[in-house]
Amino acid sequence: MKRRELNIMENVKMIENLKAQLLCIIGEFFRLLTKGTNVAQDAILECISGAVIILYLLGRKLGYSLPEIDHTMKTKLDMGIRAEDQIEKEGKSLSELKNYIGNRKE
Repeated sequence: MKRRELNIMENVKMIENLKAQLLCIIGEFFRLLTKGTNVAQDAILECISGAVIILYLLGRKLGYSLPEIDHTMKTKLDMGIRAEDQIEKEGKSLSELKNYIGNRKE
């Protein structure tokens, strides 16, 4: 087998692994939300941060750069802000997230 074919197979395997990890994290996240206790707060934060990391890694493995991912998120946030999305109406959450992402060093 050629080196390029092995690399492609390794990338496919990694993408499938990341997808499986994401599903597990989301499942654990939903399970923790049903508990509703303060004990689960740290575990919920671990799930959220883990999911964000995996999504960035998946994006990279699929050929997108981290700045491209951030730019697309900002664009989607702008659209939600302009459309006065329900989440934005209730507490300016989209604006807050857009400002946070915009202030990160790229």
